Amino acid sequence: MSDEIESEPAPAVSAPERETESWKERGVALRAFLYIFGTHVFAGFIWLLFYLGGHADK
Repeated sequence: MSDEIESEPAPAVSAPERETESWKERGVALRAFLYIFGTHVFAGFIWLLFYLGGHADK
């Protein structure tokens, strides 16, 4: 009995599968960018409301 673990080589990934993975990765990166950008725009809008509210004539 051997203590070594034998592993089979990973199956070759066909070209369409690689393109699909690349497409998914770009989609995730784009979605993350849009969520981060949108959150910052929303936070800036809230900050603007507080700023204008604090400087409003009473």
